Amino acid sequence: MNEIQRARIIVKILDKTYPKISVPLRSKNVFTLLISVLLSAQCTDVNVNNVTKSIYPKYYKPIHFKKLGRKKIESLIKKIGIFRIKAKSIYNLSKLLIKNHNGKVPKTFEELEKLPGVGHKTASVVMSQGFGHPAFPIDTHIHRLAQRWGLTNGKNVIQTEKDLKRLFPKNKWNKLHLQIIYYGREFCKARGCFGITCKICTTCYPGRKKPIKTSKA
Repeated sequence: MNEIQRARIIVKILDKTYPKISVPLRSKNVFTLLISVLLSAQCTDVNVNNVTKSIYPKYYKPIHFKKLGRKKIESLIKKIGIFRIKAKSIYNLSKLLIKNHNGKVPKTFEELEKLPGVGHKTASVVMSQGFGHPAFPIDTHIHRLAQRWGLTNGKNVIQTEKDLKRLFPKNKWNKLHLQIIYYGREFCKARGCFGITCKICTTCYPGRKKPIKTSKA
């Protein structure tokens, strides 16, 4: 079975398992989605949602966070990892959005990635989930699963993104990256499946007996 055949099998299983998929990070608008994705680095979506549920009803525009200032932002997100660094990024990007984009979140990768604390993965999530632009955000979970499923060599997340975009139809990217995340959390866990027990692994590699080692992102 080659990688193209495996990709087709994976799409069928994921579509059957998750015919409808929801965005795990809660947000009020594209700006708060951007903030939530930024906060989710080295932090669970559940923790981010628990923290932001008391923030977004009051603060949901760049001007709100600019007026709050760094110290107040820190106090609001202190339950999240590396909160001081994230508070600095949120404060500075809010000021830049007001100064350069009339308080709006830009709709291009290039402009998004110029914002403080916003890398390619964060920009990809915003483009995909915020604007509906075809993108394939690669986090550590997708990077790990793509290796287990024989879709990439695991060299790095850049290569993984290229490989997945090559193997899957563009119109499926936005839904597929969420399906993969949910499937990895539920069935193909880092310390659960090991590449030998879930339906995708057993279907794509019926003869596999030993756990698969994967490289980190």
